[in-house]
Amino acid sequence: MLSRSAERLYWLARYLERTENIARLVSVHMNLLMDLPKGVEMDWRQLIMITASEQAFHEKNNIANERNITRFLLADADYQGSLFSSLSAARENIRTSRELLPDEAWEQVNEMYLFAKNNLDTVANRRQRVLFLNEILKGCQRFTGLLSGYMSHNHPYRFIRLGVNLERADMTSRILDLASLLLSESRSEEMRQYETILWMNILKSLNALLMYRQHMRSRVQGGDVLNYLLLDTNLPRSVGCCIAEMAGCINELPNSNDLPEKLKELESYVQAINARQTTQKQLREILDGLQNKLGDLHGQIAENWFLKEVAG
Repeated sequence: MLSRSAERLYWLARYLERTENIARLVSVHMNLLMDLPKGVEMDWRQLIMITASEQAFHEKNNIANERNITRFLLADADYQGSLFSSLSAARENIRTSRELLPDEAWEQVNEMYLFAKNNLDTVANRRQRVLFLNEILKGCQRFTGLLSGYMSHNHPYRFIRLGVNLERADMTSRILDLASLLLSESRSEEMRQYETILWMNILKSLNALLMYRQHMRSRVQGGDVLNYLLLDTNLPRSVGCCIAEMAGCINELPNSNDLPEKLKELESYVQAINARQTTQKQLREILDGLQNKLGDLHGQIAENWFLKEVAG
């Protein structure tokens, strides 16, 4: 397949995964804040920290409140990391790759885009925002199921799965980076009192609460949650599973060069982590290192398979 086509499919997958992640984050955060009493150190600013968008947000907003942050993350067409911008970019990538995908895939993404475009104003209202996010989440899940059931699991599909899992691993690492704040020795008594609720919502943000309970068969505890979301190779949104999925895709793609070895190094780095035996500072350094390694992996994928831009 053409290098340009592979790149478009890869970015289509990343943008749609990003769309789903943002919708999931905002939805779960709304539920979390309703479960917690006032005074517990969790607020809407956590979301712009997860998405590493503090600077971009404060360039356009003076007050970090629910209305401004949700509009910025969901509806701001000028911010490249917003839900609407991600969905718009996914639509453009699939529009130029329609010959490689089932017709229903284009229809699904286009319908999601039109729904979002026509309902951006509703995100200011909390009840309408819930309905908006639920529809986006259903649309993303329909798209994933549609490709899995309708599309040949060949090279185009592998580039899609490669993009999905790299984006997913990055988001999971960011959620865990923020979650490491719950391990701080200086956290307040209110935070300690509601730790179980906070860890449960972190699991919910990755759709992993039920699987955690089935796997661990114990109460929800911080170290266990972190290890599960980092190391488990069966949970689709764990970092370990995302790395294993990427390795499977890369091993089946032609001209992979040094990438299989790079994936083994990344896997070894993750499997060496034990969140039960690290301090909060050590864990944050480990997760920062993981995010850098994922960024390097993207650069190597682009260099290996995608068309290089010619300097003007």
